[in-house]
Amino acid sequence: MTALVKQTWVQTQRLLIRWSHDQQSVIQALVLPCMFLIAINLVFGKAISGATGHSALYGSVPMAALVGAIFGSTASGVLLMGERDNGLLSRFWVLPVYRVTGLLSRLMAEALRILVTTLLVLCTGYALGFRFHQGVLAALAWIGVPLLFGIGFWVLVTTLALYLTNTVLAEATGIGVAMMFFFCTGYVPLDQYPDWIQPVVQHQPMSYAIAVMQGLSRGGPVLSPLLGTLGWAAATVLVCVPALLYGYRKASMR
Repeated sequence: MTALVKQTWVQTQRLLIRWSHDQQSVIQALVLPCMFLIAINLVFGKAISGATGHSALYGSVPMAALVGAIFGSTASGVLLMGERDNGLLSRFWVLPVYRVTGLLSRLMAEALRILVTTLLVLCTGYALGFRFHQGVLAALAWIGVPLLFGIGFWVLVTTLALYLTNTVLAEATGIGVAMMFFFCTGYVPLDQYPDWIQPVVQHQPMSYAIAVMQGLSRGGPVLSPLLGTLGWAAATVLVCVPALLYGYRKASMR
């Protein structure tokens, strides 16, 4: 067990160092979410605050944190494709280490990356006026929601990365992010959407996660949207993990 932990941590460090040297990964994971939050607040902040009666930051800060988790997962997926295509995964596969450390290290590195992204977005939100009103424990739980959401999305993106090309992955992820962004409750309140699409907006994964984070920051229901977030994450993992394990093994034996 000690050897498994050490080997996983060594590979996690390798991934973190490589990501830090890749400009695309740094920009997508750390810079874009904060710039996205600032832009949304400047353009739509007053209008949304006037329509809802409370600061738009309670929706836009969670949304920016979730978008950061998505963009970072896409960048790590593209890097995984590069390691598959240049044979690095195959070389790791024949080393005298636990083979499971390959995926465990990626999961740990992704969790650390999401945590850093969330904290940066939160600091940006605080500078703009975002505040917690539900206590310290709620604030800590708030930070954990993007981690839960991001890990579920990472499983999906990593699975796709093992079967698709870089261009297809980037295009597919971009379309998916755009659809979730424009049709979620972090952008505008649910009642501002047409009646026919409100069920879709209400029950998509990003809306559930944003609702949890809104409840943990300014107050509101938490349990129901949390169950929705857990349901989406669990369903994604259960559906994708068999294909993920098979694809990773196949990519490592090329």
